[in-house]
Amino acid sequence: MPLAVVYKYADDQGGFLAALITYYAFLSLFPALLLLVTALGYVLAGNPSAQQNVLDSALSQFPVIGTQLEHNLSSLQGNTTAIVIGVLGLLYGVLGIGQATQLAFNRVWAVPRNERPNPLRSRLRSLLLVIVIGTGLLVTTALTSLGSATGRLDSHVSGLLRSALLVASMLVTVALFALAFRLLTAREVPARDLLPGALLGALGWQVIQALGTTYVSRVVSRSSDIYGVFGIVLGLLAWIYLSATVTVLAAELNVVRACRLWPRSLMAPFADGLPLTPADERAYVSYVTVRRLKSAEQIEVRFDPARSTPRQRPRQ
Repeated sequence: MPLAVVYKYADDQGGFLAALITYYAFLSLFPALLLLVTALGYVLAGNPSAQQNVLDSALSQFPVIGTQLEHNLSSLQGNTTAIVIGVLGLLYGVLGIGQATQLAFNRVWAVPRNERPNPLRSRLRSLLLVIVIGTGLLVTTALTSLGSATGRLDSHVSGLLRSALLVASMLVTVALFALAFRLLTAREVPARDLLPGALLGALGWQVIQALGTTYVSRVVSRSSDIYGVFGIVLGLLAWIYLSATVTVLAAELNVVRACRLWPRSLMAPFADGLPLTPADERAYVSYVTVRRLKSAEQIEVRFDPARSTPRQRPRQ
């Protein structure tokens, strides 16, 4: 099954799908940071102690940003133009994330073009995804904050609470992946067929978060301003791309398991004219039917008996 997941990921051009998600996610980060700084400027206006707390936080460790804030405290102020630009840019970016992810999931599940939602409905789904993900991030952030606050408690009690909060955060992440799979796939998929990918995605997300934290604390925060800019940009791109890749692989796992697309022929992706397994044939049929543009269009797939297995071959 793992080999079948990797083969289908390659057949669906999963790397390009993950890159498309990465582009829109990276594009939405800068408007989000602009909104964050502007909102802090409004909230912390006339509150020097709160502004100093911001300077003493993790923001001061980042190159360029931290230096500018430390030497110019008045730069932390609200701006209406920045809010408008930030909202528009963020809206464009998050809608692009939703559209790119819908494209990935629909291709993975071989949903024909004529069965996918129209441009208006697909963007409404993307907005709904933003609301769901935003709510989930708030919940996980609250759980993380509670975990940090347990440090003042007894060590035994603190360990138990942190373990419970970690499990709760993991469950929330699993639920978020399952909801994303459900919302962004234009096909009715039973919940039991979404759970394996949701578990894989949540586990991969936790690992990538740990890697990102290590990268920021050991590389970016100790670098110079010029190198730090490149470190932040390249680190963010790599982190987002890994997250997108895990998400697409998690969706592929659901499809391979639900549609019985395994075992696959070991050398089929590398050479032509070799015998195909029934799972190979089902996969290749799906790659053709996903291109159907209109309901009146009829697509039929046949395999040469001399180059296929003697088992029953799928037709559509």
